[in-house]
Amino acid sequence: MARISEDQKYQRRWWTLGVLSLSLVIIGLDNTILNVAIPTLQTELSASASQLQWMVDSYVLVFAGTLLTMGALGDRFGRARFLSAGLVVFGLASGYAGFTETAAELISARAIMGIGAAMIMPATLSIITDVFPREERGRAIGIWAAVAGLGIGLGPIVGGMLLENYFWGSVFLVNVPIVITALILGYFLVPASRDPEATPLDLRGAFTSLVTITALVFGIIEGPAEGWSSPLVIGAFAIAAVFGAAFVWIERSVEHPMLNLDYFRNPRFSGGATAISVAFFSLFGVIFLLTQYLQFVLGYSALEAGVRTAPIALGMVIGSAMAPRLAERFGTTKVVAFGLFVLSATLVSFTFLGVATGYAVIGVSIVAMAFGMGNIMAPSTDAVMGAVPVAKAGVGSATNDVTRQVAGAIGVAVIGSVFNSAYQTNMGSAVAQLPPEAAEAASNSIGAALQIATQLPGPAGDALVTAARQGFVDAMSVAIWIPVVVASMAALLVLRFLPPQHLPAAEGPRAVTSPAPVSQESA
Repeated sequence: MARISEDQKYQRRWWTLGVLSLSLVIIGLDNTILNVAIPTLQTELSASASQLQWMVDSYVLVFAGTLLTMGALGDRFGRARFLSAGLVVFGLASGYAGFTETAAELISARAIMGIGAAMIMPATLSIITDVFPREERGRAIGIWAAVAGLGIGLGPIVGGMLLENYFWGSVFLVNVPIVITALILGYFLVPASRDPEATPLDLRGAFTSLVTITALVFGIIEGPAEGWSSPLVIGAFAIAAVFGAAFVWIERSVEHPMLNLDYFRNPRFSGGATAISVAFFSLFGVIFLLTQYLQFVLGYSALEAGVRTAPIALGMVIGSAMAPRLAERFGTTKVVAFGLFVLSATLVSFTFLGVATGYAVIGVSIVAMAFGMGNIMAPSTDAVMGAVPVAKAGVGSATNDVTRQVAGAIGVAVIGSVFNSAYQTNMGSAVAQLPPEAAEAASNSIGAALQIATQLPGPAGDALVTAARQGFVDAMSVAIWIPVVVASMAALLVLRFLPPQHLPAAEGPRAVTSPAPVSQESA
């Protein structure tokens, strides 16, 4: 890592932000590219349904589980170094994934990519906190949030283009040139920073946090498939509870905790984290249903559905770009609450979608939803990072990122479970005349119902298709009321408890006062 003086660090700060944004975009891009590639991977690698699920979930599980630890290690050993190391891990794993020959190998590659992503994401945000002065940081974080949304939106389009013109491994190999470019530019433009106190590593805190988050996310992932009362899921939640309690006890008792729990006493930190959690709880759960609605109800292909969800990027970019300026003028409280109310109102519009709704209506709703998300993400992230000492920015960033991942997984599980229950109820009479095995399959999945309908005589098949599509729409209308209510309640809580501006040092919690200056790590 090239030495960069304090003057150069300030002068080059916007170039630094460009490199950090480039490093971040591959994380969002990789998530949504894989969704488009799933049908191809099933054919090319002869993957089972379970293996396809773990191609997605192995990445999420490892990413979420290691975020806090990687953020703390970045603070301790140097954020720029960890960013570079994370890019190398992510790039090598992407190259490996592109040439794997079995589903098991690809699942392993995706898990390694999760480690790389956990090293990259906290480093980008903590470096922004170090490079930008307080008065510019909100705008920089707004750009950071917009780029994150841009990567998510571009994934389906880029993935579709690659799959149509190249072999399936190209959806992973596309990460490699981005990684190389980010590494080269980062050498010259990303300054080194770390916690100057160099406190001892909290190994017990790191271990218990890793086990807690991994077990929690595993239980959430497996709950819908295994059943919430299955021994596997209950065991996972029990492990999460035990190790979570141990983590809290350790962090309260050690002299140098990995995550100082006093941060949560700061309403800017806890309020911002709550708003982010609610936003991603809603987004992940709704997108889970919306992509199925576009394919199974409206009849779009997977690629066509992916392209039609891409306007999420447009809404997030607009919202994230506007939010920092609005927060400067009106305060964080009003902007975040406004974003939550926009999100809630837009989700209400989704409850009116029918079996023949035109895409123009859906597209406008998607952009509006993402616009609300942008107004939540940027100022809430700024609130979280501003409540943490600059020396501990890696841990603050990791906490911010963990809330996204865990809340998103919970959103899919909770909203998906309510939807499944409602869909099964709606399909009761429609499948009554089918053989038991077919009836069970059709009432559990609209995809199975549509497939079974092709094997029935004309009128019977048409009736099952009509019932399945209407049953899906009705069930989706029920399930979406959950994030509507949650987002509305969160907006009211934000108005009540989230301070509009950063607290003066004397008013913040004990651990947040007197941030230490950030030193340069050795070249």
